[in-house]
This record gives sequence, structure tokens and C-alpha cells, in this order.
Amino acid sequence: DLSRLGVGNGAVSWSRPPAGRMFTRVTTQRLLLLLSSMLLLLWLGCWHGAVPPPPGRTHILLLSSWRSGSTFAGQLFSQHPDVFYLMEPAKHVWYHLPGGSPELLQGPARNLLHALFRCEMAALQDFGADAHWASQIFMWPMSRALCSPPACEAFRRGDIMRPVECQAHCDASPLEKAAEACITYSHVALKVVRFFQLEALYPLLADPALDLRIIHLLISLYPDDLLISRAHNATPNARLVMRKVCHSQAGMYLAALRHPPPALRGRYLLTRYEDLVRDPVGQVAEWYHYTGLASSPRLEAWVHNITHWSGPQDPEVLQVRRDASKVSQAWRHQLSFHQVQEVQEICKPAMEVFGYQPVSSEEEQRDLAKDLVLPREEIEAQMKGSSVFSDLH
Repeated sequence: DLSRLGVGNGAVSWSRPPAGRMFTRVTTQRLLLLLSSMLLLLWLGCWHGAVPPPPGRTHILLLSSWRSGSTFAGQLFSQHPDVFYLMEPAKHVWYHLPGGSPELLQGPARNLLHALFRCEMAALQDFGADAHWASQIFMWPMSRALCSPPACEAFRRGDIMRPVECQAHCDASPLEKAAEACITYSHVALKVVRFFQLEALYPLLADPALDLRIIHLLISLYPDDLLISRAHNATPNARLVMRKVCHSQAGMYLAALRHPPPALRGRYLLTRYEDLVRDPVGQVAEWYHYTGLASSPRLEAWVHNITHWSGPQDPEVLQVRRDASKVSQAWRHQLSFHQVQEVQEICKPAMEVFGYQPVSSEEEQRDLAKDLVLPREEIEAQMKGSSVFSDLH
């Protein structure tokens, strides 16, 4: 609720002054209010040398975790000619404050996101980024906007960008050019990981200058090679990390579904990894409609090509260039039933929240005709009326 954001909801009472002084006092109050408002707007515009976002700008937050397809999802926005995109800029916070717990670092990370949504690139300097070059931004070649005008003149703004080409031609762009580029776009998209409570992001909703849209991209809770290797090692710390990731992802979804603050309604969208890889073109269309972006035949062809690739992997193009639907099912014939059971035991509550059906035998695991992912609409209806997972949120 709004009280958690530090916004009171009580009525404001005013004492009535004598009639003779009412006009003078009201006029004075209005002048003071106008002056303070002008100073606030001036401060917001000048902080870190940026200007307030123009009316109509949309701010997109790709909220995810590791191994979720978020690199691919980020590129679906980065390659759009109307989007200024940065991949995991909050990594600067984790690198600069390595001793802090993930929960405590959510605050500084959120504040950095707030500044970047307002195109205040100089805010990165507070977390150790080089003061001069855009190439010091984490994973900067993954941002098409940093590789096209006005940030870099080597390519056209509407080009589908290869990160290796960007790195070769645009590594000497000043940081000021990144801010200059940002303010020319109608959409600013940031991808983040390592957020464990949705409530940590609620202050972003309190800023009327931000038209925020959250896309929660869920890590696949079916075991992949990374999860299996950690589970197979069976170290207490590895199991704890896995359980924390699964628990936090479910908790954030239930917070948005059951107890959203008014400002969050209509601004949160869940997408599971399987939803993305099974119908990438359809999912892109849903995301673009949700965020107010128009697609194009060129973008749709690019999405289809990189998700239906059966040839050798080309690391210079994009790490997701492969047959995505086959990748999402690979665990069913590559892993042992015992390995699958280990992960299912660790993430069992979250699997039920997100509609992942566990396998009870090796025969069931190998049977690719059996769909183990429930439709998203079905799980949403179930979770809204259920109190079984109140311990998750």
C-alpha cells in the first residue's frame, strides 16, 4: 500500500485564518508553493546534467534472474529503433559494493535505475564507472542505442546490430553521448537481476515522471545444466541459493497478483521462459503492445531467424541463436531422473505457483508428448484464490 512508500493517505486539515488576512495568507502560500515547485523541477532537470523525460516516454524494466533467457529478451527491446536499452546496469552497484547483502543492495540499485530511466548516465560514476567513456558501462555492446547516432556515427539507427561490430567501432564514445542519445528515444529499457522483493521497486512507481512497465521474466524452473551441476554438488550454499531464487521469484509474482499497490495495476506482466521460447514472435507482439511499441516485418523476421536456428552456434551474432523450443526441452533426455528430482525438491513450491508440473518417473520425463507447463491464464486464476502459498509472500 502507499504507506509502505512513505506516502500518507490521511486528510490534510487547515485552520481558517481571520477573514482580513485570508487573501494575503493564501496568496503567500501559493507563491511559496509555486516557487518550491519551480526549484524542484529545476533540480530534477539539472541533477547529473539531464533533463526531465518528455511527456509520453515509457520506461521498461526487465526484471529477471539468471538463466532465464533475459539476454535474448533484452535484445528484443535493444534492437528496436525506438528503444534505449542497457543490460544489467545495476551490476555497477554489485561490483562497487561487494560486501553488501543482496537485500541491502536493492536500495542503491533501485536508485541507480531511477537515475538511468531519467537518462542521468553520470549517476554511474557514483559506482566506480569511468567518468569519460560509454564503453565503461557494463555490457555496453549489447545496446544498439550506444552503437548508433547520436552515441556513435558508425551505424544507422535502424540497423540490426551485432555486438562484435559495435565493440570494434564505438568504444571511444564519451559518456555524455550516452546521455545525449538516451533523451532522443521514446522508450528506455533496463534489464536487472538480483532483486528479491517486488516491494523494493515500489518507489519507482511513486515518481509521476516515470511511466513504468515491469516485465517479470521467470527463470525456467525445469533443471538446466547450471542448476543441475549446483544441485549435484549438493553443497549447502548451492542449495540455499537455488531455494532463495525460486522462493523470491514466486514471492514477487504473488505480491503483484494478490497485493499490488494501486500504482502497480496494469504495470506488471509475467512471462515464463517457456512462454517466450514456444512462441517468440507472439510473445514479442504481446510485449510491444504492453509497452506501446510498434513492430515491423524486419524485426519479426530477425526474431524468427534467431529462434529457429539449427546450424552451428555463431557467438558473434547472439548467444540465443538456436532452436529455442528444442533447448527448453533438452533436460528431458539429457539428465537423469535423480538429478531432476533434486531440483524439483528444492523448488517445489515455486514450481506449483508458476504451473510447472513435476515428473514422477523417468518414463514421464522422457515422454515429450506430455506437456509439463500449464497455461499462464490457468495458474493466474488458481493463485488469485489460493492461500496455500501465503508463506511466500
